[in-house]
Amino acid sequence: MGKYADIVEITPGVDLPAEVYGARAHILAQLVNSGLPVPTAFAVSIAGVHKYVVADYPQTPAFAHKLVPGALYSVRRSPAMRGWGGPRAILNIGMNFETRDILAKAIGTDSANDLYCRFVRSYSIMVARLDEDDIEELVEREFTNAGKDYGHLLEALLSFYREELDETFPQDPHAQMQHVLRAMALMWEGTTARILRTARGAPADAGLGFIVQDMMQGACLGECGSGIGQFVTLATGEIGAHGRYKSESQGHDAVSGRGGELFLGTDQRGPSLQETAPKAFAELQGVAEEIRKLQCDDMQLQFTVQDDKIWVLDAKPAERSGRAEVSIAVRLMQDGLKSKQEALLSVAPRSLTEMLHRHVDPKASRDRIFGGIAASPGAAFGHIVFSATAAQASAAREEPCILVRPETTPEDIRGMQSANGVLTQRGGMTSHAAVIARGLGLPCIVGATNLKLDLRRKTITLPDGDILHEGDFITLDGTEGEILRGAVALVEPDLGGPFNTFMDWADEFRRLGVRGNVDTPNDARLAQTFKIEGIGLCRTEHMFFEPGRLTAMREMIFADQDKDRQSALDRLLPMQRDDFAELFKVMDGLPVCIRLLDPPLHEFLPQTTAEMRTLAEAMDMPLPRVQERAEALSEVNPMLGMRGVRLGITVPGIYDMQARAIFEAAADVQTRLGFEVRPEIMVPLVSAKKEVELVKIRVDTVAAEVERTTGQRIKYSVGVMVETPRAALRAGEISRFAEFISFGTNDLTQMTYGLSRDDAGRFMRDYVNMGVFGEDPFHSLDTDAVGELVSIAVERARAKNPDMVLGLCGEHGGDPESVAFCHKVGLDYVSCSAYRAPIARLAAAQAAIQDKG
Repeated sequence: MGKYADIVEITPGVDLPAEVYGARAHILAQLVNSGLPVPTAFAVSIAGVHKYVVADYPQTPAFAHKLVPGALYSVRRSPAMRGWGGPRAILNIGMNFETRDILAKAIGTDSANDLYCRFVRSYSIMVARLDEDDIEELVEREFTNAGKDYGHLLEALLSFYREELDETFPQDPHAQMQHVLRAMALMWEGTTARILRTARGAPADAGLGFIVQDMMQGACLGECGSGIGQFVTLATGEIGAHGRYKSESQGHDAVSGRGGELFLGTDQRGPSLQETAPKAFAELQGVAEEIRKLQCDDMQLQFTVQDDKIWVLDAKPAERSGRAEVSIAVRLMQDGLKSKQEALLSVAPRSLTEMLHRHVDPKASRDRIFGGIAASPGAAFGHIVFSATAAQASAAREEPCILVRPETTPEDIRGMQSANGVLTQRGGMTSHAAVIARGLGLPCIVGATNLKLDLRRKTITLPDGDILHEGDFITLDGTEGEILRGAVALVEPDLGGPFNTFMDWADEFRRLGVRGNVDTPNDARLAQTFKIEGIGLCRTEHMFFEPGRLTAMREMIFADQDKDRQSALDRLLPMQRDDFAELFKVMDGLPVCIRLLDPPLHEFLPQTTAEMRTLAEAMDMPLPRVQERAEALSEVNPMLGMRGVRLGITVPGIYDMQARAIFEAAADVQTRLGFEVRPEIMVPLVSAKKEVELVKIRVDTVAAEVERTTGQRIKYSVGVMVETPRAALRAGEISRFAEFISFGTNDLTQMTYGLSRDDAGRFMRDYVNMGVFGEDPFHSLDTDAVGELVSIAVERARAKNPDMVLGLCGEHGGDPESVAFCHKVGLDYVSCSAYRAPIARLAAAQAAIQDKG
């Protein structure tokens, strides 16, 4: 960067790279080069600002000759990236008694004194480091006692400065400027500024440039003032003036909320710049359109009006919601300002969340009462209930409710389906509540560990001692992880024309397939609306919790004899077969990957004495025997115990029944509807090739029996869900018996880290904040360690079978960064909850576009 000067005047032809002079300087140079109206300005480079920190700055800077009587200048930040923030601007530098008197002849004494007061206040606070509260109290006191007499206020401010610092306020414009630049440079290097910018994603040593700019005073004989505005709406991205303007003002006065502001365009809510100064408004529109074409984006302008003429102080991308982001990207492409690829890259995948779910109205007041982990996006309000039964009763009365539980279990699914949102005291990003809520499209907050639940009294005690009762209304903001008091206004999702057009473009470019994690036919219908390319994970255990099925499942668990166990399985068979048949019908020939039963059997047993007594009555069995069986099935660490393939090998009847239900359903659909069904049977939690071999032999045997009796040829495949590190490392030999591999990264992360995904929420936030982990590994795939296991497995599996189909079905399948990794290592598809499918589709398209470079 040696060829770049520390201080450069922004004139036509000058080159000001953002990495050298900051983003604001870069765009101002582009505006000047295009002949747009920009006040005289100088750019101080990032290196030049650092010299002010170490007191190695020039005594006669390049702009020194501009600091003459009657001229005022401002200093504004210019960080390398817009979102990194920086010190507040300091305006009216150069103001002293001589300049005050010169300006008074043009704009009046009162206006000139006002500008002087503004400068003394900001200089005192930001440069001299006097207490801001003391100064604001002084201003309020003077206005109360003497009215808005700026001459009297100026005397009071200068006297206060002299008394506090034992020196007079500086009159030399050169000294003022040097002191301002050094003070703002030191602020950027301070501890508070470092913390703030790292919280915004900037490196701690991020660079900052400055813009030294001629002040358009915003006070003159014709129409004058300042404003901030854009010509697209914040909420929808539709064309329309949005912003504020204030006469006889400067800086951010127009958006300070102190009164006197005008709307930009004609607005029924009040007067506007368009009505007050139509010539200036028309010029502003024209300038905004020129900048839009120059930047190939809709921009927000900070501007000033001087005698009805527009001057642009800054231009940055227009503020926009997620919905507006898509609408703007589509229009820019259709107007020829962006290619499809550029339009797709301009939208952050997570921005689509706002379009897919209801969200809290940005204009609504938020009475935040506590927070937790944002596990499933969207927003909902309802009265508090503490049980699945209460949630179902509430739904029957058509009353909205929020289900609050210490944590959820499979038995809570019916209650979750009835609730408008879910809140749990425990859990993390891949806990039961989080996973199921994302699949259902419910807002969900987990890991609210500071709450105290009393299920008997049906109360929630907040950290401040306040108590919420069953029936109280709350609002869940699952996107932000915040619980709000009362029923807050919500905005409905809108998947209109621009969204569909945009997603069609994404599908043109992506290589990676996107499937859905779907458990029921209703889930499948929903997922189809998001254009999934098949089912990547059907968790069959959820089917057993439907009414009538749970009893049969429990009878199978309690059976002592093989014939009794088979009798229970025979009752479950038609239920499973009907589910699969409907699923195949809905998916209409697309691949359906069905995971055989995964959870340990104890999850199907009642947990409380009352529930055990009900089961004992239903099965005509003594209560002690039910309790003994439940105790016998309990495990110290059930997630690493008798579950998945281990259960299928030791109690083979379960997998036999499921395989038969799958094949009979496939044969039935092929016979009745005439299209080919392609079931994929996935064996969970494998760690050895022999496990796969044993299960595959039984599945193939059942398939042959069904084909013989039905006469239908079924094109099925048997694969594995890689969830253990050993399975990943032995993927090559496992591939001898598996026709596809799907990475279950929820459990793979859990086992790689030695973390319980249900309990990690207790400390994960602290770990991320302290830099132990860069991100919650259950939220975004750890590409270093877990990712290395995936890469090894891909390499070894493809070495044995180049045509091996490889996918990922953990919740990471809906995380943009994780999707990019899956594209990079060559997976064929990712699978995620239906509501995250558009996010995955866009992330996959962006990965493909960036890959081609």
